[in-house]
Amino acid sequence: MRHVISILIENEAGALSRVVGLFSQRGYNIDSLTVAPTDDETLSRCTILTSGDKSEAEQITKQLHKLVCVYRVSALLDEAEGGIEREMVLVKVNTPNRNVRDEVKSLADIFNAKVIDVNAEIFTLEYVGSSADTDNFISTLCKLAEVVEVVRSGVLGIAKGTHYMKA
Repeated sequence: MRHVISILIENEAGALSRVVGLFSQRGYNIDSLTVAPTDDETLSRCTILTSGDKSEAEQITKQLHKLVCVYRVSALLDEAEGGIEREMVLVKVNTPNRNVRDEVKSLADIFNAKVIDVNAEIFTLEYVGSSADTDNFISTLCKLAEVVEVVRSGVLGIAKGTHYMKA
């Protein structure tokens, strides 16, 4: 089972290393890691996607709370239960002829993706959606054209409604 964990940590050297070290020491894998400063320049928000059973996720959360550099930890729920998850992907596809270019443009319109770079042989597309939607976009695109390169941002997550993370 996949788990999205959101963490507010100190925005200083070594803080992220301690968080990642905790996962490594306990033998937990990080499937995706996204970190950036928040509106408070002393804090960063770290979103980690990991997998395991419910007890492993609870154990990770408890261990994260013990780290000195960590201010808050929140396990994000899926969209049906009150969480919002998004991931961005940039995809380069080979477009050797007009037919392929037209099909790729049509697919981009259907998925509400953007064509962000074009030349005679390559289209670069940008897509933002849930991880499942991103997987679907990439697999559908692979059926239409040769995918040359894929770059994924990793999962970002936030709680719906009035729940928020502040230090």
